[in-house]
Amino acid sequence: MGSYLLGVVLFALGIAATIALHELGHMSAARMFGMRVRRYFVGFGPTVFSWRKGHTEYGFKAVPLGGFCDIAGMTNQDEVTAEEAPFAMRNKPWWQRIIVLLGGIIMNILLALGLIYSVAVGYGLPNPNVDLTATVGETGCVAQKQVDAQTLSPCEGEGPAAQAGVAPGDKIYSVNGQATPTFQDVATEVRQHPGETVTLEIERDGQRMEVPVAVESVQRLNAEGQSVTVGAIGVSSAPFKDVILEYGPVDGIGATFAFTGQMLGATMQGLAAFPAKIPGVAASIFGAQRDQESPMSVVGASRVGGELAQRDSWPMFVMLLANLNLFLALFNLVPLPPLDGGHIAVVLYEVIRDRIRKLRGLAPAGPANYTKLMPLTYTVAMLLLGVGALVIVADVVNPVKLFG
Repeated sequence: MGSYLLGVVLFALGIAATIALHELGHMSAARMFGMRVRRYFVGFGPTVFSWRKGHTEYGFKAVPLGGFCDIAGMTNQDEVTAEEAPFAMRNKPWWQRIIVLLGGIIMNILLALGLIYSVAVGYGLPNPNVDLTATVGETGCVAQKQVDAQTLSPCEGEGPAAQAGVAPGDKIYSVNGQATPTFQDVATEVRQHPGETVTLEIERDGQRMEVPVAVESVQRLNAEGQSVTVGAIGVSSAPFKDVILEYGPVDGIGATFAFTGQMLGATMQGLAAFPAKIPGVAASIFGAQRDQESPMSVVGASRVGGELAQRDSWPMFVMLLANLNLFLALFNLVPLPPLDGGHIAVVLYEVIRDRIRKLRGLAPAGPANYTKLMPLTYTVAMLLLGVGALVIVADVVNPVKLFG
C-alpha cells in the first residue's frame, strides 16, 4: 500500500509540474518578446498563497487541476493601462503572438522528449519492428474448466493441437481462412469454434501448410466472471524476442525522436476517438465495464501511476507521464477557444483578413473582436468542465485498472 500511495502522490506531483511548466512555456516566450506577464498561477479557485516579483504575481490556488499565465492585452477585450500598452500582447507582431501561444505546447513536447529519452538510456524502448507473428511456444493438454481468474483445472496428455501435429516454433497465419496476425487473434478465433474442426495455416521451416485441428469445448470465465463454453486447442505463445531495445546516450537521441513520433500518431488517434468514448465513461459510472483505453482525469491517471509504482514499473510510470504531456500538447492545438489552438486560429484569421484588406487598399482592422466568440468560448469551457467532472466521477467509482 505504501508504494501505491507513493506512486499516486508522485504522479499527481508530475501532473502539477506538467501544468506549471506548460504555463512557464507561455510566460518565458512572452517575456522573450517583451510582453507584460501579470500573473502566473498553478491551480484554480481561491488563492492559497502568492508573492510578487517585479510586475508579476506568482502563486498557487486551491484546486490543482490547471493553471494560467495572465499576459497583458492577450485579447482586444483585455483592458490595459497606458503604462502596459507598449508591453501588451495584442500590440506585438502576429508571429510573436503565435510563438507565445505555442509556448506551452512546445514545453509539453520538450518534457515528453526528455522523459522518453530518460527511459531510452536508462531502461530501453519498445522495438517498433518486433515480430508479433503468432508463434507457438508450447503445446499441451486442455483444461476443461477455469477455476478463477488465475487458475485452470488440472489436465494431462496431449491437446488437440499436438495431436494434429502442431509443434513449437510453428507460425500460425490464419484460422479457417481468417487472418490471425497475433497470437491473441488465434485465441479469439479458436474460442468461437468449440466442438468443431478448424484449419490452421502454419509455416514451418519456411514451408506453408494447412493443419486440421479438432477444437475441444471447455468452460472459461468471461469478463463478468460467468462460465461460458468456448473452444481451446492447447497451444501457448512463444515469448517475443528483442521486445525492448537498449540505447546509449547518443543513439538514444534518434530513438527518442522516432518513438515520440509514433506516440504522437497514437495520441492523435486517441484524441480523435475521445468524443466517442464519453458515453462509455458515463455508462461505467452506473456499473458498465470500464474500457481500459477510456479517458482518465488527474484522479484516474494518478491511480494508474500508483498501480505502476506498486509493481516497480517505473519505466511505464515515466512513459505514462510522457504520454500525458503529448496529449496535452495536441489537445491544446484544437482550434477552439479557450484552448491555445483557438487563440492561434484568431491570430491567423487577423493575418489573413488584413492581407486581404491590404490587397483592397484598406488599412489593417486591428485585433479581432473576441466578444463575438464569447458564446462559443463559454460553450466549449462548459463542455470541458462537464466532461472533466464526468471523468473524475468515473475514476472514483469505476476506475481504470491496468492489473485487474
